[in-house]
Amino acid sequence: MSTILLNLDFGAPPKKTFEGNAKHQRFVKRRRLLEQKGLLNKKNQPPSKVSKLHSEPSKKVETPKVNGTCKTSSQPPKKKAAASGGSEKSVAKKAAVTWLTPAPLQKADSVVAKIDLLSEFQSALPKMKHRPPRPKKKPPEKSATQSSTQTHSESKRSKAPQNLPGKMVAIDCEMVGTGPKGRVSSLARCSIVNYSGDVLYDEYIRPPCHIVDYRTRWSGIRKCHMVKATPFKTARVQILKILSGKVVVGHAIHNDFKALQYFHPKSLTRDTSRIPLLNRKAECPENATMSLKHLTKKLLNRDIQAGKSGHSSVEDAQATMELYKVVEVEWEKHLAQNLPKN
Repeated sequence: MSTILLNLDFGAPPKKTFEGNAKHQRFVKRRRLLEQKGLLNKKNQPPSKVSKLHSEPSKKVETPKVNGTCKTSSQPPKKKAAASGGSEKSVAKKAAVTWLTPAPLQKADSVVAKIDLLSEFQSALPKMKHRPPRPKKKPPEKSATQSSTQTHSESKRSKAPQNLPGKMVAIDCEMVGTGPKGRVSSLARCSIVNYSGDVLYDEYIRPPCHIVDYRTRWSGIRKCHMVKATPFKTARVQILKILSGKVVVGHAIHNDFKALQYFHPKSLTRDTSRIPLLNRKAECPENATMSLKHLTKKLLNRDIQAGKSGHSSVEDAQATMELYKVVEVEWEKHLAQNLPKN
């Protein structure tokens, strides 16, 4: 009886292989080679599992005809070239953007990129038209007559007084007697004129105390003048408003300020009774206190305070300003060198 040997294999059936397995294995091998050579970065590599839907179609390569028929063989796409192309693009991008991020060491490529970008930026700017500079006009040459007149005017300016005429006034006051036996001098009339002699203020003023002596022979004031006279407090406010900040000229002006109950700054006060230069021009002793009537007659050749009707405060204020003008320039220079203290 012959024996029959059966070779039976009861192992697991062989697994079916898919077309994608061999292709995928070749793709993985190539990718590893590119990674080892440094041509492919891990960040740029495709995912491990790629679906067939997104995979590139295999290129059909024609083979030589065999028995009149053409056979086509499916080959996987060349991933090496694509990978190398992607790496080159990434390197080019890095070279173009290196100037945006500061680096400790600047390479020649980054410097060149900066220069190229700067030149492109400058070329894109609109071109400005440069106009040639205009020639400066030379000032006209001054003639000899013009220069002489200019120097003459400058010398006049230097000689002119420091105080402006608009800031100068002259004052004169007339008093009446009040108090015991009329010995107290109280203000009864005040006149103020400007530098040109025009009247700025001229009013009769009623004293706060009872008038004992009108002193009509010298003051020219009578009882009838006090009927509509301005009260002392009101008149004082009006007068001080005019005198504020101005150079005040007067003869024996301390008596006027005393009657006004006011003290004006010494640097802004000009007393014609205490100007030695004025006495010298009138051929009088320099230290003597000369009367306003005498100085006016000597220097201005004019009579004031004449007659028995009394003095006129307007006339006296105008004469005081005229006397000051006689020595104005020289006296102001003297005061500038010896400034009086307030």
